Amino acid sequence: MIGISKLYCGTVEPSDALRYGRKSGLLPSHLLQFSADKKPVVVWNCTRRCNLKCVHCYSHSQDIDYSGEMTTDEAKRFIDDLAAFGSPVLLFSGGEPLLRNDLFELINYTRLKGIRAVISTNGTLITEEVAVRLGEAGLSYVGVSLDGLATVHDRFRGVAGSFGRALAGIRASRKAGVKVGLRFTINKANAGEIPGIFDLLEAEQIPRICFYHLVYTGRAAGMVEHDLDHHRARETVDMIIDRTARLHERGIPAEVLTVDNHADGVYLYLRMKRENASKASDVLELLTMNGGNSSGIGISSVSWDGSVYPDQFWRHHAVGNVRERPFSEIWGNPADELLGQLRNRKQLLGGRCGRCVWQDLCNGNFRVRAEAVHGDIWAEDPACYLTEEEISTRV
Repeated sequence: MIGISKLYCGTVEPSDALRYGRKSGLLPSHLLQFSADKKPVVVWNCTRRCNLKCVHCYSHSQDIDYSGEMTTDEAKRFIDDLAAFGSPVLLFSGGEPLLRNDLFELINYTRLKGIRAVISTNGTLITEEVAVRLGEAGLSYVGVSLDGLATVHDRFRGVAGSFGRALAGIRASRKAGVKVGLRFTINKANAGEIPGIFDLLEAEQIPRICFYHLVYTGRAAGMVEHDLDHHRARETVDMIIDRTARLHERGIPAEVLTVDNHADGVYLYLRMKRENASKASDVLELLTMNGGNSSGIGISSVSWDGSVYPDQFWRHHAVGNVRERPFSEIWGNPADELLGQLRNRKQLLGGRCGRCVWQDLCNGNFRVRAEAVHGDIWAEDPACYLTEEEISTRV
């Protein structure tokens, strides 16, 4: 996760994170990416069921009842353990989390245990009543996924009217006082929608947006050819930086982040070196604090059936199950070879990633993407768009 607004617009300085000792349990949510202890943010796919048919879904969800989902009591024991372990955030995902009947109860329970509760949703089920209940339950944040404006979004989501209903959900959340943000997964078919998404962000006074790079897994495993080529990826990141700067110059302090490609951090730093060298050292320090890809370190995923994964994209490699052992035991004392390797990966990296001088900023990026393309989890990440000169020279 690269905070474009934090780094390029200078809304965060290294001292902001150092003031809290860089401890996950003390840091405000907007500074968690700079924690030193990397207590894992846990993405819990609390249900597999979904009311939409998104082409890039990593869980292959359908609008049907699935068996084997964790019960309310099992979920509460899981949350108890996360609280004791020190996980700072539990992200309720899916499927569509709002299709889980006990969601409000579990959000409230999470908050009472001292963990921030957030949800990732398609937004179509957030009525004004639902938004009020989310606020009353203590939800910290709701992230609503959009893939573009109406026509493009509905095509990606596979259900007509999805955009209008998602926008209504965003408005209902804001009216209820629940912090809301956008989630946008970039690919060839919707990169041209980004300017319109920025316009929407401004018009609707939405305070936050995360732009996700495509990760090849789930339904998206067949979408490798739909990812941006390296030249267009650079252009797109530049556009995101430029639009973010324009917002801040006009006094609109939107938080803008990119996710799932830490080449963005190096790219932004190199741009800062050219444009504003006096501020570049702060950017480099913050990126070093960030530490790059955190799969198996500061991010984890737990499935509807209790299976634990290094992140939400490693669906083919479970490292344990919370129905059999507490999450803290699985995560804190990993017997799984992959989990151990992900935490000490730099010496294993091959190809361009193995010879890159920015490993401390990207940490080898997404290994699951390397596996999808090369059949080797330690091969180079095919989505890294930095040039040979850029990965060879430290400035």
